[in-house]
Amino acid sequence: MSTLRKGLIKFAGKDVTVVGDDVSVGQKAPEFTVHAQDWSVVNALESTQGKVRIIGSLPSFNTSVCDRETRRFNVEAASLGDGIAILMLSMDLPFTLKNWCAAAGVDKVVTLSDHQNGDFGEKYGVLIQENRIFRRAIFVVDSSDTVVYAAYMSALGDEPNYAEVLEAARAALK
Repeated sequence: MSTLRKGLIKFAGKDVTVVGDDVSVGQKAPEFTVHAQDWSVVNALESTQGKVRIIGSLPSFNTSVCDRETRRFNVEAASLGDGIAILMLSMDLPFTLKNWCAAAGVDKVVTLSDHQNGDFGEKYGVLIQENRIFRRAIFVVDSSDTVVYAAYMSALGDEPNYAEVLEAARAALK
């Protein structure tokens, strides 16, 4: 049974329950199974094996902060090269991800849905039980599947420190 934690984050001014434990720098990144835009099942780390991964946890692509964050990483992806994969995850349905990416012109970031099982949400400690959405977090996983950067935002509307994330990803390439 997964750990249930209260007092980490609020939704609409109320404490909510986070399912799962936080991941930490230095630990092996847990593999997780999610859905791609075409509803195919993806083992995310296996599908990006040998690459450095930036993995973002988002409440919903249809919010202004998630929209801004994903667009920013899509722009940054152009300068990062093929050795880095950027994966952005939410509980949004796969066709929502597909429609949002088409409307936003996002084509370098891989958007993935954890709507069915909450596998990523539980394993990375981001699933908010009451609302079945994710708390915002960002991770960098190196090519040997070790977490080299992990940051959990203290509020759903907080954005990650983009410079730190990009620096950690570039350092993991070396």
